[in-house]
Amino acid sequence: MREYLLVFLVAAATTYLLTVVAREIALRTGAVAKVRDRDVHAVPIPYLGGIAMLGGLVAAYAVARQLPFLSRSDTFVFRDAGVVLIAGALICAVGVLDDLFELDALTKLGGQVLAAGFLIAFGIQYIFFPGTGGVQITIDNAQGALLTGVVVVATVNAVNFVDGLDGLAAGIVGIGAVAFFLYCYQLSNINDLTLATTGALLSAALAGACAGFLPHNFHQARLFMGDSGSMLIGLVLSASTVTLTGQFSPTQITDNPASTAASFVPTLLPLLLPVSILIVPMLDLVLAIVRRTRAGRSPFAPDKQHLHHRLLEIGHSQRRAVLIMYLWAALVAFGTVLVSLYSQKTWTWVALGSMATVTVALTFLLPKLHHRVAIPSDEP
Repeated sequence: MREYLLVFLVAAATTYLLTVVAREIALRTGAVAKVRDRDVHAVPIPYLGGIAMLGGLVAAYAVARQLPFLSRSDTFVFRDAGVVLIAGALICAVGVLDDLFELDALTKLGGQVLAAGFLIAFGIQYIFFPGTGGVQITIDNAQGALLTGVVVVATVNAVNFVDGLDGLAAGIVGIGAVAFFLYCYQLSNINDLTLATTGALLSAALAGACAGFLPHNFHQARLFMGDSGSMLIGLVLSASTVTLTGQFSPTQITDNPASTAASFVPTLLPLLLPVSILIVPMLDLVLAIVRRTRAGRSPFAPDKQHLHHRLLEIGHSQRRAVLIMYLWAALVAFGTVLVSLYSQKTWTWVALGSMATVTVALTFLLPKLHHRVAIPSDEP
């Protein structure tokens, strides 16, 4: 755990420092977010935060290779992590071009597919799904490749769609990365397996990169991550979940519901985990596609009806809207992990019920309470 904490801190510190460099590059190259009707920022803000985040991920990877425990892990841990970072650099480059020249939607989609194809070409794809009774549900290479491509591209676009308020995308992905790290670590720990996994390494580094970027990006933001950042962190998070399916065989993980050990139950958890961790941006993505298609517009046509815009409409400030979406993301992400690891524990359901109650109350009651306090009554 200490080495993973060091990976987190290296990624955070490097990203925090490189953000200053990225901002200067953005100002000199004209990569600046102009104020548009659908935006909530009032002044132009520089892009290219993704460059700093990529630097943080690479620095964390380089340090991890020198740490005593992680450096003795199986070769494929760093090999797979390196492949993911190269794919991340590729999609970050596409994002930089978009931040500079505003690429059309199909060109960006082509870059996303190319990055996902790179992952698949080097073996980062779904291989099997553990079933009950030690039965292995295998899928052929073509099915695994297609499924991997869909999950990666969908996650990349979900993060890109939700990147509409200061600190929103970085915070949600950071929460998801922490949740997935805990899942990887505890899954290995409870079942007496190696704690050195590609998923844990990548998610720890990703959480650090998001944490290092947030001080510059939280309201009032001094720098936006832009597409270079949103597509990068979406790819790294989704790819880290994919790597877990090839880390263990079904016989290594218990599936006895009465056992106190963790399991891969439900069977499709490796597929559903990235969706559940990013349920907020995924839901926003689906609603946006349905809304725009029904209106006869392109699914990629921008509008001002995302979930974060709706929170602003019901009375939340920008900071409070972001924090509430953090709560929703944490509820679903950590809830999924808790149920997956400790579904037989009563305290799991009590904790989830309490978290859900608090989150719903803050979402819908806080604006009304704030409104009543802010507007004095006319009564004497």
